[in-house]
Amino acid sequence: MPRVMAPILKTVVFTIVVPGFVAVWVPHQLARPISKPPLDAITMIACLLTTLGAAAYLTTAWNFAYHGLGTPAIVDPPKTLIARGLHRHVRNPMYISVLLMVLGQAALFRSWPLLIYAACLWLFFHLFVLFYEEPVLQKKFGASYEQYRHSVPRWIPHL
Repeated sequence: MPRVMAPILKTVVFTIVVPGFVAVWVPHQLARPISKPPLDAITMIACLLTTLGAAAYLTTAWNFAYHGLGTPAIVDPPKTLIARGLHRHVRNPMYISVLLMVLGQAALFRSWPLLIYAACLWLFFHLFVLFYEEPVLQKKFGASYEQYRHSVPRWIPHL
């Protein structure tokens, strides 16, 4: 158990700093919520999206730290290819999780700026995955990543 403590602690710090900034601080700055949203179907769906996004992120971050002995940070990635949990269904569940949280808040606060932010965030994630992550993973894991890449979709999960 001691060998997983460092990755878990680093993942907690990373989560507070990076997804905390991207999925909590920035959306609240853009939306500037000043009143309570009405209790209606949109609010319920928004809460569901945000909660699902947070739960999916935490599950995936746990797999990176506990099973991969690394973190979501590019400076300390998992040591093994993570193909368990949500990664069995989609290659980028962490990015999708963050997007779900932002989209949930866009719906909760009825915020067009947050919706535009989510679209820009997805474009950034997509380009980062295409031009950095996938080449790095291909180089690091070789044939096992190539097989994984061909059997698991990048963005739209298969169930």
